[in-house]
Amino acid sequence: MTASRLRWLAILGLIVIAALIMRSCFSGSDAPRYEFASVDRGDIAQTVSANGQLSPVTLVSVGTQVSGIVTSYTADFNDKVSAGQVLMRLDDSLLQAQLTQSRANLSSTQAGLALANANWRRIGPLASEGFASTQEVDQARQALAEAKARVAQAQAQVQRDQVNLSYAVIRSPVAGVVVSRAVDVGQTVTASFQTPELYKIAQDLRQMNIDAYFTESDIGGIHVGQSAKFRVDAYPNKRFVGEVVQVRLNPLTEQNVVTYAVIIRVDNADGQLLPGMTAYVTIDTLERKNILRVPTAALRFRPPEDAKLAPIEEEAETQSKPSVKAKAGQKGTVWQQTADGLKPFSVTLGITDRRFTEVLGDKSALKVDDKVVIEQVLSAEEVASKGMKFRMRD
Repeated sequence: MTASRLRWLAILGLIVIAALIMRSCFSGSDAPRYEFASVDRGDIAQTVSANGQLSPVTLVSVGTQVSGIVTSYTADFNDKVSAGQVLMRLDDSLLQAQLTQSRANLSSTQAGLALANANWRRIGPLASEGFASTQEVDQARQALAEAKARVAQAQAQVQRDQVNLSYAVIRSPVAGVVVSRAVDVGQTVTASFQTPELYKIAQDLRQMNIDAYFTESDIGGIHVGQSAKFRVDAYPNKRFVGEVVQVRLNPLTEQNVVTYAVIIRVDNADGQLLPGMTAYVTIDTLERKNILRVPTAALRFRPPEDAKLAPIEEEAETQSKPSVKAKAGQKGTVWQQTADGLKPFSVTLGITDRRFTEVLGDKSALKVDDKVVIEQVLSAEEVASKGMKFRMRD
């Protein structure tokens, strides 16, 4: 065999190999490609979520019952105070003057009472000897009673002014931490129909509450004693735990959405949590262990128009579109790759945690390690083509 003939045979072989490779590439590019995930057994916890705000368990607002100018204060933000401790003093000049006037009035009425007593003591013997009339006796008795009443009235006025004077010294009603101070030295506070707020004192920041509002669709799975997990923006990588202590019956309706307040008690012994922080709360309402589950993405998958489909059996014809948050007993459809093409399987769904969904029924066509389609894999050219179609449609 000559060298030229061998050379032509080699060239012909290369051409045949290149043709086979090109045929393989072009024939495979027309068939859709898919990404798969396995059916497995595991745990699913169904959760509900809401936002709330951290607040002290007991927050006392300290006001004043008298008006005056703030002359000094001894407690500031974040100070720890004890019950009865002086927080603030108001100018008491007018109150002192009122008390002095009341005491002077009391002295005057007491002098009148002494005179009325003396007249009564004198008229008694005169009346018994017939030197005083019955009318004079009655008048003396009335004068004595009126003098006693005036003394009692003056004493009450003195007592009231003494109490008002004591109100010029603002004291803490409880032991706790000062969260807020609303006034400063030189500011005038006026006590009228609404008591002005001077301080806010948190009684104990080692225990705090979260007031979270859950929608009416989620409230049915929440009850007292449940564990609640939450995070705050101040510590994004840390998870805190609380306990539901109250589900309030009073509904709150905003923009036709009905919500209910859920009070969650939180241990704050380390003092990391501060009043007013926003808490992102999650409560596990239902949990299942070691159950058959499929990725929720498989329930959302729908075959493309050019997909090759296997003959559909009568019992698998229902392909209702399930919601991402599946309800127990709802039907769903997953797809498997077979030699005849994509084949749908209708399944009964249980609870979901959004990543996985429970498959109910022992007679399910699915079993552990089965591969189900979760999405179609698109090439860069296909993605660009779809994007161009969307832009042209818009």
